[in-house]
Amino acid sequence: MSPNGLRVALFSGNYNYVRDGANQALNRLVEYLLRQGFDVRTYSPVVDEPAFPATGPLVGVPAVPIPGRSEYRLPIALSAAARRDLARFAPHVVHVASPDILGHRAVTWARERDIPVLASVHTRFETYPRYYHAAFLEPLMVKGLRRFYNRCDALVAPSPSMVELLKAQGMNDDVSLWTRGVDRDIFTPARRDMGWRRSLGIGDDEKVVGFLGRLVMEKGLDVFTAAVRQLRDAGVAHRVLVIGEGPARGWFEDNLPHGVFVGHQTGEDLGRAVASMDVFFNPSVTETFGNVTLEAMACAVPVVAAAATGSSSLVADGESGMLVEPGDIDAFARALTAYVTDETLARRHGAAGEARAADYAWDTINSAVADTYVRLLRWGRAPE
Repeated sequence: MSPNGLRVALFSGNYNYVRDGANQALNRLVEYLLRQGFDVRTYSPVVDEPAFPATGPLVGVPAVPIPGRSEYRLPIALSAAARRDLARFAPHVVHVASPDILGHRAVTWARERDIPVLASVHTRFETYPRYYHAAFLEPLMVKGLRRFYNRCDALVAPSPSMVELLKAQGMNDDVSLWTRGVDRDIFTPARRDMGWRRSLGIGDDEKVVGFLGRLVMEKGLDVFTAAVRQLRDAGVAHRVLVIGEGPARGWFEDNLPHGVFVGHQTGEDLGRAVASMDVFFNPSVTETFGNVTLEAMACAVPVVAAAATGSSSLVADGESGMLVEPGDIDAFARALTAYVTDETLARRHGAAGEARAADYAWDTINSAVADTYVRLLRWGRAPE
């Protein structure tokens, strides 16, 4: 079947109302598909003032605020109105992007009509309970995710390490790669701006340890602050630059009293902020890819990251950055110290990261999803 006129129904728990790496990837995918002649319709919760305009037609579904995280909406049904819209649209393929109630209902709707289902995996939901003192729930979440993903015909995941993890967890036999790209017009060493740093009170000779991401505990904020505290206690001179917003900002500020918080940044401002770091620190284990890690690499900023899904597929340990066992505060502090105190090492690893980032072009990456849609329609699952 030709992509021209192929209809895709996309279901997402958050398509554009709160900005994050997952929904930005989905919007880039839809933009690419529309250019290739696909017809795409997205079903997701909507709000009066979304974080950014939706790409392509967007149909709202019933949703309620998530307790304790009211900026996020939990879709609670595939409403009668949405079902009527789906029937009129008559998709050839259903794509589900989150294992929530809406995702489950969409899979059931598709299976009842013998429509192939592709699921994209964007985050490691099963790891979230450990950040909220409920790690005992993790096995139950793995079991629930396994049931959901095995009802789909195929999965796509953003890193080779995540593909292998999903297979090892028994989530599905048909798991292929849909990685992520980086905008090299925005993320480039050329955007480093010492004048901007000075405006924040950061001296030219000071080394900046940077954080980029949504300020929520599951991003490893406790590990970040503990490692930085070790630097300070050891007398390793540095400054901390934090880019992002979120409900844990107050906690983060309290625990980084000397940190510079610049809030949410986008476009060229974001590129300038990342390029103006001296080392990027990403302790999170929840990412399936790690867009922020790739963006830092594209800016020739050396990376210290948890050796977990996502970063372990991007960072060549000891060449373009350093990978550390998740939660190992001492090892994180040693890795950060190496870059802060050895400018030659930092420059060499940063250059290697920038060279690696050159491999990630968005159109080439998104074509993998388009090819999977067509393959599912023609032949079903990939051969064993």
